[in-house]
Amino acid sequence: MKLLIIRHAESSNNRIALNLDYDAYMRSRSADPIITDLGVEQTRLLAQHLAGAKDRYGITHLYVSPMLRAIQTAAPVAAALGLQPELWPDIHEHGGIFQGNPRNGDNLIIRHGLRRPDIRRDFPDFVVPDAITDDGWWNGGYEDLPGCFARAIRVARELRRRAEHEAEQHAETCLAMVSHGTFIDSLIKAFFHQLPDRGLHYFHNNTGITCLDFGHNGTLYLRYLNRTAHLPPNMVSE
Repeated sequence: MKLLIIRHAESSNNRIALNLDYDAYMRSRSADPIITDLGVEQTRLLAQHLAGAKDRYGITHLYVSPMLRAIQTAAPVAAALGLQPELWPDIHEHGGIFQGNPRNGDNLIIRHGLRRPDIRRDFPDFVVPDAITDDGWWNGGYEDLPGCFARAIRVARELRRRAEHEAEQHAETCLAMVSHGTFIDSLIKAFFHQLPDRGLHYFHNNTGITCLDFGHNGTLYLRYLNRTAHLPPNMVSE
């Protein structure tokens, strides 16, 4: 089994974070931001790249975080590949859906994320799991980093289990996953037993692609990390 891990396109939060310190950013950020005009173009080029290399990638499944920026990134990719994307709540970004400052609790408000009927209306081609209800999908408080690490370990175990099952069945699949910077870093560390190391970070640019290959002998191969060859240099963003 092959796994492609893709970070979402540039979001409005990514854009404002470039020029603000932490406290100012937390006061200004959106709980569930949209992608920017640059993000829309990054997504178009990502979809074009993946569709143009369909034989090389052989993507068979597309899993997507239920956060809006990830859904907006995945929709053109799914259309270009002729796939039905499936929302996977466990691959959301660290923290959950919130506004305010989690470090000092200043104006901290927890939101519930996109509601099932809203997703059905705006993104009718997506598979929506039962965990996403008419009230939304995020029911926790602010998720701290240990909570994110635990979730990454859970997702890594599920993917390893699936890879082992497919190896037993002699199946060949390629899963693509559209997720987020901190969660992707945590997931890669979970695969290679590097959690809870915070002195190391696997950085991903917007729409950067990482490829992992699950060998039939149980060996996990990191083929490449944060590839952005589908973007011209002036469109690579953080």
